Amino acid sequence: MIACLLVIVWALSGPLFQFSDTWQLVINTGTTICTFLMVFLLQNTGNRTIDEMEERLRELEKLNRELLREIRDQRARETASREAA
Repeated sequence: MIACLLVIVWALSGPLFQFSDTWQLVINTGTTICTFLMVFLLQNTGNRTIDEMEERLRELEKLNRELLREIRDQRARETASREAA
C-alpha cells in the first residue's frame, strides 16, 4: 500500500521536476533497492523452510529405523519361540 502511494506521489511530482533524469533516477533507485530486499527476504525464508524440512526428514528417518528394529526384534522373538516349541 505504501509502495503504491509512493509511486503515485512520484508520478504526480513529474511535472514539478520537468520529468528530469534525477526524477527518473529516484524511482529506479527505489525499485532496485526494494527488489534486492525482497529477493533477500525470499531466499532467507526459503532457506529456513528447507532447513525445517530437512530436520523433519531426519526425525522421520530416525523413527523409521527404530520401527524397523522393533519389527526385526519381534520377528526374531517369534521365530525363536516357534523353534523352541
